[in-house]
Amino acid sequence: MNETSPEMNRQIAADLKARQASMRLCAHATRPELDKVLAALAPLPVHAALRPTQTGLVMLQGRIGGDGAAFNLGEASASRATIRLASGEIGFAYHLGRDQAKANAAALLDALWQDENRREAVNDALRPVAERLSAEAARTARRTAATKVNFFTMVRGED
Repeated sequence: MNETSPEMNRQIAADLKARQASMRLCAHATRPELDKVLAALAPLPVHAALRPTQTGLVMLQGRIGGDGAAFNLGEASASRATIRLASGEIGFAYHLGRDQAKANAAALLDALWQDENRREAVNDALRPVAERLSAEAARTARRTAATKVNFFTMVRGED
C-alpha cells in the first residue's frame, strides 16, 4: 500500500491550490496578456499538442436564488487544449469562446508551471494579470459599496 505522510498530503494540497490559482489567472487573462507572458518566458521548451485543440459547446446551468433546483440555461462556445512538454508535463486549459490560440497559450503555461524549475518564472510573469484582476475587483467593490443602504428601525414611544 502506498501511504503518504500528513506533511506530504499538505504539500500536495498546497501545490494543487497554487496550480488552481495559476490556471485561474490564465482563464481570466486576455489573449495579448498570455502572449506577453509567453514572450517573457522565452525560449520555450519543445512542446506539442497532446490532442488537437477543439471548440465546441458546453451546457450552462443555473439555479434560482443560488440554491434552487438546477436548470439548463443555455449553451456557450468553449475551447479546450492539451499540451505536453518534451519533459513530460501535461497542461490543460478550457476557455469560454472560440479563441483556440488563447486555450493553447493557457495550456502551455499550465504545463510550464508544473516544471518546478520554471514555476517561479511563470508566477512572476503572471503577476501583472493578478494585479489587473485585483484592481478590477477593488473597483467593483467600491462601486458596490457606494450603493449600500443601511436600514434601521427606531422604536417609538407609543402606548
